[in-house]
Amino acid sequence: MSERKLVIPGDFLGDGRAGNGAYEEEGKAFAGCVGLAEEKNGLFFVIPLSGIYDPKRSDGVIGKIQDVIFSKWIVDINSPYEAVLSLADATDEFIDLTKTDMTKYFNFGDLIFAEISSVSNTKNVQLSMRNRKCRKLRGGRLLKVVPAKVPRIIGKAGSMVEMIKQMTNTQIVVGQNGIVWIKGDHEDIAIDIITMIERKSHVHGLTDQVKAALEEKMKDAPKIERKEEKYNDRHEHDQYSDSGDYGEGFS
Repeated sequence: MSERKLVIPGDFLGDGRAGNGAYEEEGKAFAGCVGLAEEKNGLFFVIPLSGIYDPKRSDGVIGKIQDVIFSKWIVDINSPYEAVLSLADATDEFIDLTKTDMTKYFNFGDLIFAEISSVSNTKNVQLSMRNRKCRKLRGGRLLKVVPAKVPRIIGKAGSMVEMIKQMTNTQIVVGQNGIVWIKGDHEDIAIDIITMIERKSHVHGLTDQVKAALEEKMKDAPKIERKEEKYNDRHEHDQYSDSGDYGEGFS
């Protein structure tokens, strides 16, 4: 199976082992859900279509560097479609590739916040780091949410995520692709609250519930004394953690 193909439950995938979204009978793998089927080294799996991220131009996304190829990086953006970050879209510097190691800029496994600059009809996704908010994300923790719930997590004009950031003293970057990056004093509380918003996204008056839950959790939260240099580093990057410019998306 060289390309991903659309399958429905029960479709035969091939002879081999069954991974996520698939099941196995007598050494044969079958689709367990509607989605896109793929095979890697004899392991068959299906990426569910429900809740997947469909890339759109101008979306802000959190991606993970998967591969480094001459003059470009291959980036996993939590989608059936891989994204490409070209050298020209990653930096304004002139780089002599005969003398420069590209991993100096982005290495395998690095997390980045990038903007989707284009999406072709065949779903070739191009990324850019030219927006002032785009950067490498260092440290912190990741949380995966359903992409369709992202607008609720961000809130109107960024109000919901801003409240969480201020009350938990964290930096939060919310990707329109359903990946959330959290770094700061009370990461566990921020994660609990974001998970609550995802679970109760349909509830009326959610903002008041979230505020009450935050106040209750922060009552018992330990006081964390930050060193001055830590504060300065956080303050320097605060502009990047404000997701308002991306509207209802990857904050």
